Amino acid sequence: MRRRQDYMRILNLYLPLFLLLSFALFPYIWTILSSVKPASELFTKQIHYLPQAPTIKNYVSLFSLTNFLRYFSNSLIVALSTVVLATVISILAAYAFARFSFSMKSFLLVTVLVTTMFPKILLIIPLFRIFSFLGLMNTYIALILAHSTFTIPFAVWMLTGYLEMIPRELDEAALVDGCTKTQVLFKVILPLITPGIAATVVYIFIQSWNDYLYAVMFTSDLATRTLPVGLKMFVGKFEVNWGWLTAGGVITSVPIILFFFIVQRHLIKGLTAGAVKQ
Repeated sequence: MRRRQDYMRILNLYLPLFLLLSFALFPYIWTILSSVKPASELFTKQIHYLPQAPTIKNYVSLFSLTNFLRYFSNSLIVALSTVVLATVISILAAYAFARFSFSMKSFLLVTVLVTTMFPKILLIIPLFRIFSFLGLMNTYIALILAHSTFTIPFAVWMLTGYLEMIPRELDEAALVDGCTKTQVLFKVILPLITPGIAATVVYIFIQSWNDYLYAVMFTSDLATRTLPVGLKMFVGKFEVNWGWLTAGGVITSVPIILFFFIVQRHLIKGLTAGAVKQ
């Protein structure tokens, strides 16, 4: 009986999970395997799932013959700057929504959420005109501001939920002890919502790191070109350099994976905390 239950558990739980995981990870595994294949194997008619003669030539040529490092540094600068700017603004806005009462508060909060439903392409023309007028085209500032426009609304909504879970009695106790409202935020509230902040930071970083639309519209030279646009340069009109493209794709995913593992503990707490309402 016990053995039959174990078999049923494997059949009903572990086997579907294994198949689902295999389906989800196959593109990534294929990309990694393709990145260590020589050109002769990448363009053969017969498919070889495993490389017959593994090589790191694609990675070596990617760093030595292309501007990949420049694209990488540009993306890192833009993504980290966007994280700092969007997180600070989102925390302050969420604190105002969660702790203060003012007219049209509910309407404004819903408006913030509704803006996340608009496609990013709707902002292309107004942002393009603003950046052109201010002379910000082909600058990091343009990308940072553009990325903030579509990351802040959802971040505000996320953080507002976390802040509303913190009892107001803590604020009142801190005020009685002589803290100002600013000190209450930074010394009492923020340490308690660290998991929520971690989840928000990961969301903002991934959105900024993966953005292609704004990067291709607001940058046109090497100085500010980011990774998504840079990788697109490996796709020519008549051919695709699959070796560079797969190697670049693997390296591009590394910062996100490392970033996730660094904040994994706080991230899991943050993602599950919003499911419980006080």
